[in-house]
Amino acid sequence: MTALRFDELRQHSDILRLRSGKSLTVRFVEPRDAEALQGYFRALTVRSRYNRFLGAMSELPKTELDHFIHVGERDRFSVIATMTIDGIETIVGEARYGFEADTGSFELGLSIDDRWQGHGIGSALLKNLECRAAALGANRLFGDTLRSNDVMMGLARKSGFAFMPSPGDWKLVRFEKYIDVAPKDIPCASWRLAAEQMAHQAAV
Repeated sequence: MTALRFDELRQHSDILRLRSGKSLTVRFVEPRDAEALQGYFRALTVRSRYNRFLGAMSELPKTELDHFIHVGERDRFSVIATMTIDGIETIVGEARYGFEADTGSFELGLSIDDRWQGHGIGSALLKNLECRAAALGANRLFGDTLRSNDVMMGLARKSGFAFMPSPGDWKLVRFEKYIDVAPKDIPCASWRLAAEQMAHQAAV
């Protein structure tokens, strides 16, 4: 994944089908998304922003926004989940993840627009992140969330994650899941193809 050039990222967009039948697109954030992404975070409820950033924040500071839109820096990646609403591409969720090749660990964090929670978007996005982790060769996914964040904990529990204390901070809980999926068995088509391509390149 880290070997991909920015102009290749568009091919790694995924069209997911929600249980309602609606389509959800998950794609990498691009610089042109900066204003829309900032608008998305501003529109979250105070509680949802607090849960996402583990503290009070009304919007993304410029330095943090820059990190979000510059995909691949320090092996960190940002994606947005979008739906076409009234003919306009609208951000309804986002996720940020990092991969540490030395340990095979894939760290993630995500949020869903308050108005779209309960529609299966969180579950679909989390499943897509599992595909991305498998394609990168990760064997472990994890994230940290506030103990009071019932929504994220419920989503993680439903998705098969286990819970444990987060190292160094009693206010947080860590959700973790181990994966062992061969490239040919990755359920997301684009990431199955990416994994097979990377496996081939490594073998050459």
